[in-house]
Amino acid sequence: METRKTYKIRLLFVICIFFQISGFAQTEPVEIHVDADKTIGEMNPMWAWWGYDEPNYTYMKDGKKLLTDISNLSPVPVFVRAHSLLVTGEGTHGLKWGSTNAYTEDEDGNPIYDWTIVDKIFDTYIERGMKPFAQIGFMPKALSSKPEPYRHYWKPGAAYEDIYTGWAYPPKDYEKWAELVFQWVKHCVERYGKEEVESWYWEVWNEPNIGYWQGTTEEYIKLYDYSADAVKRALPTAKIGGPETTGPRWDVAEEFLRTFLEHVKNGKNYATGETGSPLDFITFHAKGNPRVIDGMVQMDMGAQLKDISKGFEIVASYPEFKDLPIIIGESDPEGCAACSEADYPHNAYRNGTMYASYTAASFSRKYALADHYGVNLLGAVTWGFEFENQPWFAGFRDMATNGVNKPVLNVFRMFGLMSGDRLEVKQDNLAYDFKKVRDQSVRGKQPDVNALASKSENSIAVMVWNYHDNDDLNVKDAMVKVLIEHIESDKVLVHHYRVDQEHSNAYTLWKEMGRPQNPDETQISQLEKAGDLKLYSSPKWQSIEKNTFNKTISLPRQGVSLIKLTW
Repeated sequence: METRKTYKIRLLFVICIFFQISGFAQTEPVEIHVDADKTIGEMNPMWAWWGYDEPNYTYMKDGKKLLTDISNLSPVPVFVRAHSLLVTGEGTHGLKWGSTNAYTEDEDGNPIYDWTIVDKIFDTYIERGMKPFAQIGFMPKALSSKPEPYRHYWKPGAAYEDIYTGWAYPPKDYEKWAELVFQWVKHCVERYGKEEVESWYWEVWNEPNIGYWQGTTEEYIKLYDYSADAVKRALPTAKIGGPETTGPRWDVAEEFLRTFLEHVKNGKNYATGETGSPLDFITFHAKGNPRVIDGMVQMDMGAQLKDISKGFEIVASYPEFKDLPIIIGESDPEGCAACSEADYPHNAYRNGTMYASYTAASFSRKYALADHYGVNLLGAVTWGFEFENQPWFAGFRDMATNGVNKPVLNVFRMFGLMSGDRLEVKQDNLAYDFKKVRDQSVRGKQPDVNALASKSENSIAVMVWNYHDNDDLNVKDAMVKVLIEHIESDKVLVHHYRVDQEHSNAYTLWKEMGRPQNPDETQISQLEKAGDLKLYSSPKWQSIEKNTFNKTISLPRQGVSLIKLTW
């Protein structure tokens, strides 16, 4: 017969086994070691680059508000890239569409230049201390070799190929095209000043290896030569680059990028007849590939990192170009910002913390890949802005919805609090280094719990994330022990910021409100406050013993913490 004592022991054993199987048992914390004496490279703000399809949103109500927020979070000028800056139309806008009417012609075919709308866009940037990453494109109707049909009316759910209309074709007259580019750059110098425009980056077209360019590879190269020559004639010190191809991990994209670089190096210039072309920086794109698996969103960070890795490998293989700045012209979890969650269920990651933790983990690996290949990574453009007059939290890839910031923007606010040099980070139970995330993504039982650290004068910042490709939040928190060694002070002020389900998260509050599509003024004010970056706990002074800071935190799945020490 079982005694009361043995019954209690057996029951306790069963309970312990249950909690272990259920994933609730306490485990040893993951230890993150940061050595303040070991720098590994500059904490260059390559994250301070944004872009979007719809240029006319720039100067609209919520567009201006978001640009102000983005500008305010960065310690350096933010660069902004937008499509359709030369598209014909009286400022008409829509999903994946915009227009400026910069170029038309009279009845005799004489050029008419009107910079009113383009100036309005660039003025909005300049007023906020931002800078254009000026995209030379797309083709004005009067110059298109196939102008009809010209305007598209694409909506989510429609075939993506529907967008490739008359604006995507080569010019019927390359000399007129070159004169348009020359006059545009010349106008910018006159309006904003030579020194200001010298600080910009000019790039030719977008993704010319797919439908965005309805010409051949050679026709793109010809377009590049005429465009680059025109830019340099207007301002010899201007910076020009390309080719803004899609992910280099695909054979056709790699071939296009290599063909372009070979031409720039040794080809006969279509515009000048000389050997080679001007090239001040190199651009390509990198995208992930999320899917819905068993009713759950599964990200694919590895796909995006493979694009970046292959692009870096290609550039590094050219001694002439290895040290040129690289700008990843679009660097995102997948390929269509304007594709909503309702029509594309795999985009359900965008409103909540999964996009935030993915951003923290992926940007850290961009730094690591650049270090690995020894290339000069200048910028990685987040292709996510805002969509004017759309439903609340509709699942577009954007930083804000109806003027309310999403959780992902707060990770960029965290980046804005990091500066100086990157520090060596070691993790005692490392499941994922940058190579494993690139090659396998984050699919194992263990999440990617890791950190990015920086040091500037009198401050150290450590960003810690708990990321997994699967969007399952019903798992135990990770216990993380952060150790920072060789601190040069005996006392520090500790700020701990957090993005998770309860902090820096307007989406959670909106759901608690009942998902209102017409929130009142009070609700909007509450949502705006919830969208700001929040402290996890009150700042406090902490004594440092043996030059080492020690703090253990509980970090939920898809959560991100920033611990900043100042003295």
